[in-house]
Amino acid sequence: MESSNGTFNLRRKRRKRLGMILAGVLFLATIFGVVVLVTLLVDVITTGISWLDGSFLTRFPSRNPEEAGIKSALVGSLWLMGLTALISVPLGVASAVYLEEYAKDGWFLRFIQINIANLAGVPSVVYGMLGLALFVRFAGFENSLLAGALTLSLLILPIIIISTQEALRGIPSGLRESAYALGATRWQVIRSHVLPMAAPGIFTGVILASSRAIGETAPLILVGALTFIPFLPRGAMDQFTALPIQIFNWTARPQDEFRSLAAAAIIVLMILLFTMNLSAILLRNYFEDRRAGA
Repeated sequence: MESSNGTFNLRRKRRKRLGMILAGVLFLATIFGVVVLVTLLVDVITTGISWLDGSFLTRFPSRNPEEAGIKSALVGSLWLMGLTALISVPLGVASAVYLEEYAKDGWFLRFIQINIANLAGVPSVVYGMLGLALFVRFAGFENSLLAGALTLSLLILPIIIISTQEALRGIPSGLRESAYALGATRWQVIRSHVLPMAAPGIFTGVILASSRAIGETAPLILVGALTFIPFLPRGAMDQFTALPIQIFNWTARPQDEFRSLAAAAIIVLMILLFTMNLSAILLRNYFEDRRAGA
């Protein structure tokens, strides 16, 4: 008996020691990642902050670093995100509602779910090649805003569908059953109860997916986004550029001034990403407080 207790205590000490070692390794990995991230942020901010002013946001790109700005790239990114959201959000939410609320369970539904999950992990350059073949050449949209928005919509659709499905699954089934018992139709239940309660998760997923799209470069390069545009787009069929493309162009230049301009553009892009993520948090908290108050 004493021998078995001694063996048990020895094994427990070994497992505890192994757990402490693993926790230490994970802590060091986390610290390493944080240090690298902080180092990059400090380097970007110290390099580009002196070039960031009001005129930098209102000037067009130029071959002269002192006269260059990001006006066309900034407006192009806003156009691109607006069109992408207009295309992807209704399609993604509607697809998730159908798959979660209407589709019958079976092998076909499981097949679709597996493929959606796989598409969420496909590299963005693959979507760029698909957009080049499908929208630029086959559909004839050429290197327009619409072609770029459709390509980015394909990129974030799986993320929106998955996040919306997770939000819908978090709604208690008793809510649906209570509404059905009162004579409501399925669409009335979804429209009046399920979607409002799932809104925080849906908005969070949509904005986080859009945050990924706004920083993508490879798909836009493949669909033909221009690196130098001294004008603003007026419609969905106009040529365009975007902040990631402008940053890519400036970092390829040999002059140090253009790399400083790229750092300033990165700061603007990070501010946009921070604003989008903050809006996701605020929207989620607003709808959660509204739901709790109801």
